Amino acid sequence: MVSHIASNNTSTIYEKLRAAIIAGELAGGTPLRQSEIGARYGVSKIPVREALRQLEVQGFVKLYPNRGAVVTSLSAVEAEEIYLMRIALEPLLLVRSAPLLTEMDYARATAALTMMETIQDLPPADWHDLDGEFHGLLYGAAQLPRLQRQVGTLRDNLARYFGVFKTMGQDFRTTGNKEHREILAACQSGKLELASDILTQHMKGSADRLLAALEENFTK
Repeated sequence: MVSHIASNNTSTIYEKLRAAIIAGELAGGTPLRQSEIGARYGVSKIPVREALRQLEVQGFVKLYPNRGAVVTSLSAVEAEEIYLMRIALEPLLLVRSAPLLTEMDYARATAALTMMETIQDLPPADWHDLDGEFHGLLYGAAQLPRLQRQVGTLRDNLARYFGVFKTMGQDFRTTGNKEHREILAACQSGKLELASDILTQHMKGSADRLLAALEENFTK
């Protein structure tokens, strides 16, 4: 019973801190003191410590021995590394998974993409979630669980850059959705090499635009 409560507390604190970092309420360089967080939410240091460890795995905070946690700052170097890893890993998942996907899998991927295309004023975080759902459905049959978890963590890392994605305008989404349609069509027709190539270019384009936006808006 105690462990269940601690787990729930950890999850709650993790979600609240993550949301605050994504929203910019906790800026890069902000110290996160376990005692203050525990007092704010009425919990012991144990679930706070676990929540901070989870956030560190996803790149949201950095833990320092005897100094506590600090919110990490946005970094062009980090963003580039995340995309380089995604570009190396995700085509592998796609090529392994696509031939094993069912009609239902493709229908669900199509539904996610349709929502991305048609919902007006979709917040960046919601668009990112649907984007993750779309890609996750295409990779879901790969039967490479460690690789899938790593890719999921890399995608989570990008959540800290929602504020940057907001500056890119509707054209960024329009281009992304068009490329999603092309990836989906190539997979359904069994053209796996083409699907892999489009996916690679899709991520390279996203990386280039994110790095350019970081340079323009966050390094002045």
